[in-house]
Amino acid sequence: MTATKQWSVTVDIDEEENTTVAEATVVTPSGQDVTGVGKADRNPLDPNVPDIGDELAVARALRNLAERLLHTTEKDITSLTGEPAHVHR
Repeated sequence: MTATKQWSVTVDIDEEENTTVAEATVVTPSGQDVTGVGKADRNPLDPNVPDIGDELAVARALRNLAERLLHTTEKDITSLTGEPAHVHR
């Protein structure tokens, strides 16, 4: 059986002074919210280029989201099988 599915990730970015924080959230088909967080700190001596802070914070949030989804998968497999599950990273 072939299926096409689409998941959407929402990314919220907050900037304050020299710090940018991003939250990347996906809602799984079962309705569970999974959120990853990433942070970027600008060295005060570096030029102020907000796009760079956004890119770094979002990249870190997406990486954290991926790790959290893998952990969620392990928990789901464990509850179905009754055996500890470890997925390859």
